[in-house]
Amino acid sequence: MKFTSRPTAVVIGLTLAAAALAGCSEEASGGGGNDGGSEASACAPEDVTLVGQVRNESNPYEASWLDGGDAFAEQVGLEQQRLTYDGDSTKQQEQITQLLAGNTDCLVMNILPNGDSDTLPIVEGAQEAGAFLVTQWNKPADVNVEDYSQWLSHITYNGVESGQQIGDALAEAIGGSGGIIALQGILDTGAAKDRYAGLEASLDANPDVELLDQQTANFSRDEALAVTKTLLTKHGDKIKGIWAANDDMALGALAALEQAGRTDVAVVGIDAVPDALTAIEDGTMTATVSSDGPWQGGIGLAIGYCVATGELAVDDISAEDRAWFAEQFLITGDNVADFTSPVVDEADFDCDNVFSRSQGAIS
Repeated sequence: MKFTSRPTAVVIGLTLAAAALAGCSEEASGGGGNDGGSEASACAPEDVTLVGQVRNESNPYEASWLDGGDAFAEQVGLEQQRLTYDGDSTKQQEQITQLLAGNTDCLVMNILPNGDSDTLPIVEGAQEAGAFLVTQWNKPADVNVEDYSQWLSHITYNGVESGQQIGDALAEAIGGSGGIIALQGILDTGAAKDRYAGLEASLDANPDVELLDQQTANFSRDEALAVTKTLLTKHGDKIKGIWAANDDMALGALAALEQAGRTDVAVVGIDAVPDALTAIEDGTMTATVSSDGPWQGGIGLAIGYCVATGELAVDDISAEDRAWFAEQFLITGDNVADFTSPVVDEADFDCDNVFSRSQGAIS
């Protein structure tokens, strides 16, 4: 299996040697059990249950997340249960409730909450049931991971930074002036809010770039196709660039541009999905940012597995590693080849190294 990721100089890995994680110690702090974090005997590796949950597999980034979870599970001799909830918060909560109603002593969950408001019920359920939980992307700012022993870590990315990076790349691509439109993601998510704030910062830094219009397309390629068609009709030749809060929407915008015969419009996105990298290679797309979906799918399970099996104690996870920004990379035509042919580093999922990509605590 091939993983799209960081450049050769900053390598990643999803082929963890099982032996590196199998030799775990016998006890872990904050382990399983229904008391929400009392000391318990470590789980035998074969008794661990691994679960990854994302919105859907039609989104190539989220599909790559689950593929990364599968790869990690295979390396430790297990299988990942793949769950999708179709962007439906009620369905997500029902799936989590069903999981937590079973045997949770050695349950490890790597979860993408549908929105910020969906995170706390998942956290409280895992805490009460004694399951090991890692969340990614969406978390209310006023909820503290350290208040929960079973919520091991929350991982996200500096969306303001990535939104501004692709905004600046778009401004450069259109020569520093002209009209652009913006496709926003799911509005009740930190990622969408932060990325759009990054676009606003880019617009402040590039005063001759005009935001003609912005609409949400909910991180969906199909919705972005429809929205872009509408905005092309509305704004016509004034549109010189399209800023999209993820690659799936950028690819939907590219499809709309192709149908309209508009090859003069620059497009940027975020996620570094394979189709976007191909589009950057052939010059139809300008830039994207990699958050490395396969790594995300593996790292959440790796953190949970290390705690469940006793190699890593919750009390030994530093405060800055309980909620942290992970590394991300701007990809353009100049460096896209580095991301389509990554070098594998087997150490990324070693229990001593699971926080190696941290860029600091979430402030």
